[in-house]
Amino acid sequence: MKVLVTGANGQLGSEFKFIKSEFGAFEFSFFGKNELDITDAKAVEVAVAGFDAVVNAAAYTAVDRAESEREAAFAINETGALNLALACKKHGAQLVHISTDYVFDGRAFSPLDESAPVSPLGVYGASKLAGERAVLGVGLERSCIIRTSWVYGEFGANFVKTMQRVGRERESVSVVCDQVGTPTNARDLARAVCVALPRLSGGCETYHYSNEGVASWYDFAVAVLGASKVRPIKSSEFKTAAARPFYSVLDKSKIKRELGVAVPHWQESLREFLRSED
Repeated sequence: MKVLVTGANGQLGSEFKFIKSEFGAFEFSFFGKNELDITDAKAVEVAVAGFDAVVNAAAYTAVDRAESEREAAFAINETGALNLALACKKHGAQLVHISTDYVFDGRAFSPLDESAPVSPLGVYGASKLAGERAVLGVGLERSCIIRTSWVYGEFGANFVKTMQRVGRERESVSVVCDQVGTPTNARDLARAVCVALPRLSGGCETYHYSNEGVASWYDFAVAVLGASKVRPIKSSEFKTAAARPFYSVLDKSKIKRELGVAVPHWQESLREFLRSED
């Protein structure tokens, strides 16, 4: 199976390069933003020709900056996603489109399944939701949207790397304790996509994937730095341009049941990640 990966130099896209030897049935081609501008419909149509599947790991992910760069966020997260979906439809290719827990408003109190009401709090979440709807509207077959959360990994900027840097620079760091979700190792997510892709059937389904378990950002920081380095604070003490959902734990039952995807616990995956860095 010939698979095109967009956003190939980003946090998730880079992981497919790392794990490609584990999935010999796939012949990967990697397109970063310099190789493929997904907002250019003609370029996308040409690029997708000859591929059996596309994994869209390209995204505008600057959550706070999106509040002042709405047009850029929607161009990549909605228009880009639509361009890829239309090209996949034309060429008979599958699409795996990566989305986010930010499509939810955080008012839930139990794990969110794929049918939970969506109501994004900011521009980033709204642009990702618009992308989901654009993809679903094309009528693809054997394709899916995968929502994920709190992604970190070896490549790109992320919460773990920020905590490690701040931990070296300061005696203590303040982290919010009243926003709850689940960290996701980008390599686990990439593997999940590779397991899911050949098992997709029917039309275009939505799935949730994060690591197992529940954590606050404070819990996450403690797991990286140790309790002595981290001070819990409320969200009201840490102002950001964009509001964050207070609760966005994702229910992974559907992806496990329908596609047989294994889901490691976030603490286990984080320990493995930190060991690999030593």
